Amino acid sequence: MKIQNKATLELSKEEMKTYGYEVVDAIVEHFATQREKLPVVSGSREEMEKLFLEEAPENPSDPRQVLNFVLDEVMTKSNIVSHPKSYSFVPGPSNYISAMADSLASGFNIFSGGWAASPAAAEMEIVAMNWLLKMFGFPQKKGGGIFTSGGSMANLTALVTARSIKCGDDFSKAVIYLSDQAHSSNIKAIRVLGFRKEQIRVIPTDSEFKFSLNKLKNAIAKDRLEGLQPFCLIATAGTTNTGTVDPLSDIAKICKKEDIWFHIDGAYGGFAILSENGKQLLKGIEKADSLTVDPHKWFFQPYEIGCLLIKKHKWLKGTFTEKPEYLRDIEGNTSEINFYDHGIELTRRFRALKFYMSVKTFGMGEFRKAISYNVQLAEATEAFLRKSPNWEVISPATLAVINFRFNPIGNKLSEKKLDALNQKISQNVVDSKQALLVTTLLNGQVVLRMCLINPRTTLDDVKETIALCESFAEEKVGI
Repeated sequence: MKIQNKATLELSKEEMKTYGYEVVDAIVEHFATQREKLPVVSGSREEMEKLFLEEAPENPSDPRQVLNFVLDEVMTKSNIVSHPKSYSFVPGPSNYISAMADSLASGFNIFSGGWAASPAAAEMEIVAMNWLLKMFGFPQKKGGGIFTSGGSMANLTALVTARSIKCGDDFSKAVIYLSDQAHSSNIKAIRVLGFRKEQIRVIPTDSEFKFSLNKLKNAIAKDRLEGLQPFCLIATAGTTNTGTVDPLSDIAKICKKEDIWFHIDGAYGGFAILSENGKQLLKGIEKADSLTVDPHKWFFQPYEIGCLLIKKHKWLKGTFTEKPEYLRDIEGNTSEINFYDHGIELTRRFRALKFYMSVKTFGMGEFRKAISYNVQLAEATEAFLRKSPNWEVISPATLAVINFRFNPIGNKLSEKKLDALNQKISQNVVDSKQALLVTTLLNGQVVLRMCLINPRTTLDDVKETIALCESFAEEKVGI
């Protein structure tokens, strides 16, 4: 019986070229013109369903028609997180070289799980990891790490490892400590791991939003007296709310004395170590047992790429190695690292490629300059706000994050009215689509928060946005 398959899911060579050129042209146009566009979009579920909801088509469509539909209706209906006036959450500035690297990784469909499938991909991840280990003062020979989808998966991987090393199979009495400013992904990871609510200690922060050391010591002592096992502490190097860095060196001493795993979540602020200001604030980061950093935040990579660094690479292998029968033929020698043995994912995309290609293309010095600029921009923004009679700085510029609120001198507004006013300013700015600027809560106050990690954001962009805020405030209270 002769079998012939005509459904090969292929285009001709010329069709692929034409299609590919159109995709690249669209991406280049996006990078070149994004400043001219509005950074914010909106769309209801009803509106989206009118555009997209349909049964899966049985028959083929013209590839260019499908592409044009996506470019017109999908790409135009997503916030531009790399826009110079996208200030909220943590922006994603990205860069073109890394975007193209992702295209290569997907186009060649590189499997980055094991050495046998792609020794070059594995070696590139090892090299990139060594660059990062050196950057953060971790041991390069004994240390290790793994690229993940983001900070959430990096934190989860770290906590699985900490539990394995410190608790073994019995974690019924284990207790974990973090501050009230720790990122929500840590709480999610703790729950995923099966810890009960009573095994989690959320320690209040001080007036500067830093881990309160005295309260931490008291909590550890109390837990030991009750026969529990303090096993892990999560500090933050650059909180999302304020950019604050916990007292890392002091916490490291406590962890060493108490035999507690010291994990630092530096997903947001870790890469500030490349600036002089950040290097001072991040003193003690090298003392961590494990460290999360997110290249798709302040290292200008496209989504998604997070990273976990660890003091001893054998901790990862000891925690995650499984040897099923179907992988028996691809186990190499001990120097050939299979990254599926160092983390949760077996199937892994080639994330190291964009990190490697962008560093090779631009040089570490360019990244250093960009990060230093962001720190200076936030400080300049703070200075500008302090000269105005209309604005009050609530949390000063720290690692490119600044929090402030509209509170004009001479206007005796109640705290409740100030909260409502600043919430309304934010809402009006977002509704105008001219900037993405949302609020957070600090000490119970509604404040506007700017995260200034885009190297293409200028002080003029910031001033224009603040002027826009003031124009909306005028409608409410008058200036």
